[in-house]
Amino acid sequence: MIALVDYGAGNIRSVHKALVHVGGEVRRAAKPEDLRDADAVVLPGVGAFDDCLNALQRQELLGALRDFMRSERPFLGICVGYQALFERSEEFNSRAAGLGLFAGRVVRFSGANGLKVPQIGWNQIEIAGPKCPLFEGIPSGSYVYFVHSYYPQPLDESIVASWTTYGETFASAVWRGNVFATQFHPEKSQEIGLRLLRNFVLMAGHPGR
Repeated sequence: MIALVDYGAGNIRSVHKALVHVGGEVRRAAKPEDLRDADAVVLPGVGAFDDCLNALQRQELLGALRDFMRSERPFLGICVGYQALFERSEEFNSRAAGLGLFAGRVVRFSGANGLKVPQIGWNQIEIAGPKCPLFEGIPSGSYVYFVHSYYPQPLDESIVASWTTYGETFASAVWRGNVFATQFHPEKSQEIGLRLLRNFVLMAGHPGR
């Protein structure tokens, strides 16, 4: 079973639907015990960094997520669920600490050259090597869907799985061991996003389709 973390994120329904579409067996997880026997975990997210971390703390999920990521079972963070893996965010002078799995902070686009912030819409990913198994069958240069004003700056660039340029070049996906995370929304990225989610479902030991 793939545990889809439910802390009130607005996109959980669309993520659930997309995972089921590609063959995942999915249940919503709102308590620490919901993660213990899961084959994989997905942490989705839209909205503010602080809201995400505070909700996870209220539901006593922070420690459970850290424990799960140490278990070597597949983990996928999406959008704010990706940002939450880092130490801290600049958003609204955030006071909430992130999960701290990766060193680095979450920063805002500068809006240089008249680019609108947030970035909303389709943009390309340039896949970094060695190629991340999450991107199996996905060519570099593929278009995926973004909605964000902030992005992480990993201190260790070896974890970067893909880069994207929107004024600044930023890490649009990361990967280390069993932990994968994307700034873009696979559930909104049509065939490319479904291929990525299918790859994750297969890593979780589900048959996929």
